[in-house]
Amino acid sequence: MQQMSERAQPKSSLEQILTFVVRVLISLFVPVLTFLVLYAGFQFLRASNAPKGIIAIVAIVWGVGGVALLYLVANWFVERLGGLWRDRILPFVFIGPAVAILIWYLALPSVRTLWISLFDRDGKAFVGLSNYLAVFTNRDMFTAFRNNLMWIVIGSTFCVVFGLLIAVLADRSRFESFAKSLIFLPMAISMVGAGVIFNMLYNVSPNIGLLNAVWTGLGGKAIAWTAESSIQPWNNLFLILIVIWLQTGYAMVLFSAAIKGIPAEIMEAARVDGATEIQVFFRVMIPYISATIISVTTTIVIFTLKIFDVVQVMTGGQFGTQVIATQFYREYFTAQNSGYGSAIAIVLLIAVIPVMIYNLRQFNQQEVF
Repeated sequence: MQQMSERAQPKSSLEQILTFVVRVLISLFVPVLTFLVLYAGFQFLRASNAPKGIIAIVAIVWGVGGVALLYLVANWFVERLGGLWRDRILPFVFIGPAVAILIWYLALPSVRTLWISLFDRDGKAFVGLSNYLAVFTNRDMFTAFRNNLMWIVIGSTFCVVFGLLIAVLADRSRFESFAKSLIFLPMAISMVGAGVIFNMLYNVSPNIGLLNAVWTGLGGKAIAWTAESSIQPWNNLFLILIVIWLQTGYAMVLFSAAIKGIPAEIMEAARVDGATEIQVFFRVMIPYISATIISVTTTIVIFTLKIFDVVQVMTGGQFGTQVIATQFYREYFTAQNSGYGSAIAIVLLIAVIPVMIYNLRQFNQQEVF
C-alpha cells in the first residue's frame, strides 16, 4: 500500500501541472479573443457608411463597454490561476493598461522626439546638437522664453493670490456656495472657448469690443490690445488675464478645502490670545495650508509653462506674444522643420520636468501616493 501511494504521488503532481497549463491556455484564449472582437468592431465602424452621429454613439458604447469587458475577462483569467499567482498578477491587471498607455503615448514619443531633434529639417542628415544651439541663439526663442517667464511669474502668482483671498473671504460669507460657483464657472469653459470670448472683448472696434467701448468712451483711441506694437511686451498681460480668469476657480476650490481642514480649536485659540484676523491669516492659516499652496502653485506653473491654446487662438503667436509651445507648433508643423521643432519640444519637456519632480515630492510628503 505504501509503494502504491508513492507511485501515485508523481502522477498527482503531473496532473496538477497539466491542469495549470490547460487553465492558462484556456484563460489566455478568452482575453485574446475578446481583444480581437473589439478590434474587429472598431475596424467595422471605421469602414461603415452609417451616419457619423450613430457611429460616434456606437463607438463610445463599444469602447467603454469593451474596456469594461477586457477588465472583467482579465480578472477572470487571473482568478483561474489559483491563490499564489492570483495575488502576484492581479495588481498588474489594473496597473498594466495605464503603464502601457503611458509608455506608448508618452515615453516612446518623447524618446523619438529626442532622436528626431538630432537631425536636420528633413530627418536625413545627422546634425547633433546644432538644433539646440539654434534654440538658444534665436531671437524669436528669446522672446518666447521671456513671455513664458511672464506667464509663470504673473499668471501663477495672481491665480494663487486671488484663489486664496476668495477662498478665505467666501468661507465667511452667507453666500459661500453661490460665490464659489460664480468663480469656479469659468473652469467649465475650454481654453479655446475662453480665447474666443476675450477675442471679442479685446476687439479693436468699439462696437464689438467692450474694452475699447469703455476706453473710447473715456476719450481714448481704440487700441488693438493684443496686437498693438507700441505696448509690447505688455500686450502679453491681456492674454495672461484670460488664464487668471480661468484658473483662479481651480486654486480657490483647493484652498477652500484646505482651509476647512484647519481645526477650529487652533483658530479660536489664536483669537483668544489676542491675534487679529490678519495675524491669524498669516501666522495660522498660511503655515497650516502651506503644502496645499505649494502644490497648487507648482501645478499652475507647469500649466503656464505649457500654455498654447490661448496664445494660438488670440494672436497665433504673433506681435511678440509667442511662447515655447507656439514656436514648436510654428517650426514643426508650419515651417516643416522637424529637427528644430523637436528640439524646442525637448527644451519645453526639460523645463517642465524639475517642477514636476518637485510637485511629486510634495505629494509624497503629504502621503498622497
